[in-house]
Amino acid sequence: MMNRCSPLLFAIAALLCGAPVIAQPHQEPTAAGASKPLVLQPGDGEPRMRRPPPSSLSTLAAPFLIKVDEQNGGAKDFVIFTEDVPVGQTISPHRHPHSEEILFIHAGTGTAWLDGKQAKVGPGTIIFMPPHTGVRLTNDGKQPISLMAIFSRPGFDKYQRDISVPAGQPAKPLTVEELTAIRAKHTDSVLYDPLPSKAR
Repeated sequence: MMNRCSPLLFAIAALLCGAPVIAQPHQEPTAAGASKPLVLQPGDGEPRMRRPPPSSLSTLAAPFLIKVDEQNGGAKDFVIFTEDVPVGQTISPHRHPHSEEILFIHAGTGTAWLDGKQAKVGPGTIIFMPPHTGVRLTNDGKQPISLMAIFSRPGFDKYQRDISVPAGQPAKPLTVEELTAIRAKHTDSVLYDPLPSKAR
């Protein structure tokens, strides 16, 4: 078991701890059905830029990196991405009906709500969410919140691609109708709740 999992454990440990690792060339998308071990530096992965959302549905418009998923490494059972949540922005209230999620906070401070319970978060904080846990995270600190998100099954990565464009391409703002339709398409992986008035 340890031998089979060691490349995965090493890669996650490097991401969590910032351990020095061997440089790898840019990774091309993995062929369908194939999987391969990866060693990813902090800037490695699939860079994406969110299309600016309508303020009535979301306040988060930030770049992110899909680190590992079906297309990047050929992972069958989980998804990992990283992002920096800018000061004053909020990860909108949502839940993942079929996936567990772990958030690891590398830097920055903010406030998280899990099923309505509030907690302050900062560097080193780990947030665990069983399936269907309601979550919201607001950066009410003075610097970006750098985080890594790990999901126990694929699905949310497809939603993330649908609301973004590859880095370097124009990120046309989403309309209410577009974002509503995208969210309706991905209800098996994410369900969004109305934004609280103070997060607008």
